[in-house]
Amino acid sequence: MEDNNSKKVNMQQNHSTSEGVLKPSPIEFIPEDSTSPEVAFQMVKDETFAQTQPRLNLATFVTTYMDEYATRLMNDAIDINYIDETEYPRIAVMNGKCINIIANLWNSPENRTWKTGALGIGSSEACMLGGVAAWLRWRKKRKAEGKPFDTPNFVISSGFQVVWEKFSQLWQIEMRQIPLTDKQKTLDPQETLKYCDENTICVVAIEGVTWTGLNDDVEALDKELDAFNAKTGYDISIHVDAASGGFILPFLNPEIKWDFRLKWVYSINASGHKYGLVYPGLGWIVWKDKSYLPDEMSFSVNYLGAEITQVGLNFSRPAAQVLGQYYQFIRLGFKGYKEVQHNSMEIARYLHQEIGKIDSFENYSDDVVNPLFIWYLKPEFDNKANWTLYDLQDKLSQNGWMVPAYTLPANIQHYVVMRIVVRQGFTRDMADMLLGDIKTALNALNQLTYPTPSRIAIQKETKVESRIFNHASYNSTKK
Repeated sequence: MEDNNSKKVNMQQNHSTSEGVLKPSPIEFIPEDSTSPEVAFQMVKDETFAQTQPRLNLATFVTTYMDEYATRLMNDAIDINYIDETEYPRIAVMNGKCINIIANLWNSPENRTWKTGALGIGSSEACMLGGVAAWLRWRKKRKAEGKPFDTPNFVISSGFQVVWEKFSQLWQIEMRQIPLTDKQKTLDPQETLKYCDENTICVVAIEGVTWTGLNDDVEALDKELDAFNAKTGYDISIHVDAASGGFILPFLNPEIKWDFRLKWVYSINASGHKYGLVYPGLGWIVWKDKSYLPDEMSFSVNYLGAEITQVGLNFSRPAAQVLGQYYQFIRLGFKGYKEVQHNSMEIARYLHQEIGKIDSFENYSDDVVNPLFIWYLKPEFDNKANWTLYDLQDKLSQNGWMVPAYTLPANIQHYVVMRIVVRQGFTRDMADMLLGDIKTALNALNQLTYPTPSRIAIQKETKVESRIFNHASYNSTKK
């Protein structure tokens, strides 16, 4: 039998023949002829080789490390379709076990053998399911009361993830955005009530805002909504988008009430493929009780000899991630998850502290509540620098790091920030290497005697905004 080294040599030799060297990769049409597996493998491998290594990608939230046994389990299940419950009944049971475990992490009060929840391709699908459930509950109540049900809305901060914009567009439900400000960096519970009315299907709170890493105060929101609902007769609920925080808070901050312990929290979603520590794509949603999941969302079909009842936007999907999630629950246990999340949080806090020591940088928030944070250039430095954080991103990418630079949402879009997301597998040694590369890049950037293209572009935008502001102020004065 060939050993692995011999196989690699043979693949490289085959690839160096005319078959591998002269054959272009397909762009528009499927190739006319077949290609040997060795050459096809190498062509795909070569095309993706130069990309950022997943472990150095500090932009992504998704899991880039699982141990050898988890990877083997998932690879062994790559050909299993989750929905084939007749052929793979134990997968369905395993899925139910995962939902039970997650529901109890979130303090579910439901007294049933199997808690009410569903899996999704990712947290985005889970968000959609939570939003649809809230919409259908609201519509049913409006119909029973003989009231119009054609203008639903939901309320969320402007720090939302793009899935909520998709939800708004696809289901034609108005998205009422509460602007974030320099002083109010998360959802303002009192301000929220000003956006609510009889057509509000729910308020979406976010635990782990994608843009900043911060958490909305769900307990304060619940208190405000309780008084508001009592006063108005509404029953506006809360859906918690805990894509990141759902697997952080139960382990590191169990005393914080953000989950089903609160009266108006009816549903919660989280990403199994983020801090659930499973390779993509996997999302979870849990409802407080079966009564909050509308019957219309459960679809039954006679499929391959069995009556399958399914909640989800997708039908067929791989079962591998379910095995991966259940394995992680068994393998790590509560203490193991707590240790992994603690380590990620401590490294994030270490980086936050060290980034804050760099003269030109300012951390966006004083606290790190999830294993991610953002920072920006100090105004006094930003005003005279010949470069921007986009240039720092480019410099770091030359060393393999992906540290994204971007502007914050509307109303605070004047901030250009950088973000670091710390995940399992990112070590203190890697953090020190990153800090070293940041400082080396800064030394080079600070020696520039001319503005970079990104700095010129920002200067032009600033001048345009200044002219618009001055024109508006002038007209206001004239009036």
